[in-house]
Amino acid sequence: MSVKPDVSEYGSVDPAPASFDDNFEDMKTLLLDDSARMFERMRVVFKFRNIRNIESCLALCEAFSSESALLRHELAYVLGQMQMDEALPTLIERLCDEEEHVMVRHEAAEALGAIGNLTAKPVLEAFINDPLIEVSESCEVALDLLDWVTKSTLSED
Repeated sequence: MSVKPDVSEYGSVDPAPASFDDNFEDMKTLLLDDSARMFERMRVVFKFRNIRNIESCLALCEAFSSESALLRHELAYVLGQMQMDEALPTLIERLCDEEEHVMVRHEAAEALGAIGNLTAKPVLEAFINDPLIEVSESCEVALDLLDWVTKSTLSED
């Protein structure tokens, strides 16, 4: 018998279920601990995403200090799902860092598009011709998504 994964409120099947812990500081400590098991750290990532407040967003941004490119990639992904402007400076920094792992840069670009804040547009345009195709194509997609999100938001008003 197999267990079906839960579908998040964001419509995604997450690679780990959100943590049941409610102690924010304990979860943040776990998230920032590079020696902790990745599965447990991922559980915190999805818990913080589900909390979706400024404090949880900033804790996720702080976790980009992790040595794990996999975790940093997932952080960028969930920040895009959260669509919070507070993540913009961190995501822009990750995209602009040419020493950053390509999958993190690609996900940061797409997250910038998903957030829907036009502040990201010049940065995405600056990397549309990045030598790494994963980054340049992600910036192209992000610019289209940014355009779509901002038009959708305007039509709701």
